[in-house]
Amino acid sequence: MSASGGTRAIVAALGANLAIAVSKFVAFAFSGSSSMLAEGVHSLADSGNQALLLIGGKKAQREATPQHPFGYGRERYIYAFLVSIVLFSVGGMFAVYEGYEKIKHPHQIEHWYWPVGVLVFAIIAEGFSFRTAIKESNELRGTHSWSQFIRRAKAPELPVVLLEDFGALIGLVLALGGVGLALLTDDGVWDGIGTLCIGILLILIALVLAAETKSLLLGEAAGVEEVKKIEASIVDGHTVTGIIHMRTLHLGPEELLVAAKIAVQHDDTAAEVATAINAAESRIRAAVPIARVIYLEPDIYSEAKAAKGPNPEATPGGPAQTPSEH
Repeated sequence: MSASGGTRAIVAALGANLAIAVSKFVAFAFSGSSSMLAEGVHSLADSGNQALLLIGGKKAQREATPQHPFGYGRERYIYAFLVSIVLFSVGGMFAVYEGYEKIKHPHQIEHWYWPVGVLVFAIIAEGFSFRTAIKESNELRGTHSWSQFIRRAKAPELPVVLLEDFGALIGLVLALGGVGLALLTDDGVWDGIGTLCIGILLILIALVLAAETKSLLLGEAAGVEEVKKIEASIVDGHTVTGIIHMRTLHLGPEELLVAAKIAVQHDDTAAEVATAINAAESRIRAAVPIARVIYLEPDIYSEAKAAKGPNPEATPGGPAQTPSEH
């Protein structure tokens, strides 16, 4: 996995979650706190999620084959989507069920110091993991807000770890609040309410992750800045005089396909056109290094045809659109 995939953040989160999961299950065994059980399952699910991200990154590095000529870059999207499913089912739905059961059949928390001590330890460990994810994300985020970064990121690992760690920290605070209120009021219902809130939070985060990774799986175009760089690189003002239409598609987080029909002069020779296309491809790769698969189709520019507007039948999907901010 490339550095931009956030391997360091994934490993940090994996180590923290495994340690936290063990401590939470021990606390549940001694205290009987449902919040501890829900949080233990949550941390275990998170550990499995980080393992899935690492597996996806490894599989994505496989070389292209005749059956998969564009490689396996989208493996990372598939495994990130699996993470959202695991987080929804194993994490969120389990916590909702456990919370409902504890509200319906509350019981007192025994050995309160176990869950409180574990929650404090977990908040510190998750805070370290979250700090690592933020540090790595800031290297790529630039001037974008956090919501824009999560929506625009083509590498799914960092947004997944960020949202998981954020949800884990909020969930720990909810668990601590539920346990604290249960101890203060001597009413185990509060423990169940805290567990229920954790489940709802995890489901919401899972839905956000599912929506974002689904968009990546369907195929997203290059960002606005990359599209502008590609367009500027194609036209040389001599042989290549314009772009008739262009499509971009992410084959993976660090691999971009560029397909364009370019305008050339009617009296250019085949050799001149071929030389201009090769030069344009070199300029594109220099400006946008992840543009690794490039197809440029020359065509004779016609002012009469251009005056009629874009041709919806020119390529599948209709005329080229202005790239979105997504």
